[in-house]
Amino acid sequence: MELELPRPHPTPTTQPFWDGLARDAVCIQHCDSCQAWVYYPRARCPRCLGPRLSWHDVGGTGIVHAFSVARQATSPHFVNHVPQLLAIVELDAPCGEVRITTTLVDIDPADIAIGLRVAPVFDHGADGVTLLRYRPVG
Repeated sequence: MELELPRPHPTPTTQPFWDGLARDAVCIQHCDSCQAWVYYPRARCPRCLGPRLSWHDVGGTGIVHAFSVARQATSPHFVNHVPQLLAIVELDAPCGEVRITTTLVDIDPADIAIGLRVAPVFDHGADGVTLLRYRPVG
């Protein structure tokens, strides 16, 4: 029996991120006090502890900062989804300090490399949840 894949459970703090993905936008928080980009979504800036965070559509393109090809399932839920192409994507300016953990699609594992240019893929699920994945570009 195949297990259902884990799904995110949005909270009031993270809901704007998920809402952005639902409309095919990567939205990241920006601290209005110290100008830091903030990811993952939080109630306060981790740099200055300021509470004034605003949401911005940042486009979402970037480069592969790190990756791993998981040839064994990382949990029983992913037994039928190997290899898993796991990556940390560093977003382009203006929020280049932001790194997002994700999965890569539309690429052979042998072609993944650090520095590979990638663009977001919005994986709209039947349950209404959209997941952020990445694919190679140009």
